[in-house]
Amino acid sequence: MNKFQLFFHHVFRFIWNLIFIISYPILASFGLLFIGLTWLFSQLSKLLTRIKPEGRKVVLKETEWEELPHSDGLLEAKLVKTIMFGPSGFRLRRIDGVPSVLSDFVFGNKVRVIEEGFILEKWNSTDPKQLPDFDICLYNPDDDSLRSLTNMKCFDWHVSEKNENQLFFKWFDGTQGGEVEVAL
Repeated sequence: MNKFQLFFHHVFRFIWNLIFIISYPILASFGLLFIGLTWLFSQLSKLLTRIKPEGRKVVLKETEWEELPHSDGLLEAKLVKTIMFGPSGFRLRRIDGVPSVLSDFVFGNKVRVIEEGFILEKWNSTDPKQLPDFDICLYNPDDDSLRSLTNMKCFDWHVSEKNENQLFFKWFDGTQGGEVEVAL
């Protein structure tokens, strides 16, 4: 390089370093601000989900037959299928030994307890390539009946509202969402 090129090389390198030194604190502050706002909205979301409960939640664990919480000693669950990086499938049965329609199906680990019975995810397949494909069902323990309410193609759903004879389910599959209204 001749002296003219070397001079411009040093000038542009100095300008580039100056821009980097001046903009770095601004970029770092923006990153910290973004992380802080994300954490704040996450905490706010957790708080808001506690305010409006959707019924009693049940979380099943990966053990042998275990009593289903909030079922008043009526049902127990056992893990039969775990999808890698996905949900787990369970078999359900009655604790009292009465044969039940539940023993014929695999259910997801989301169970909601409402006055009319249990809201369950009845899997239509246990093949990971065909999931998510399940029916949201209402199990009435008094009649031992399992009634399909709607079909879902995603694992992210919840009961958003319950009126006298209607349930509203909200769902989100990662790209789009919606709401389904079903009659009880």
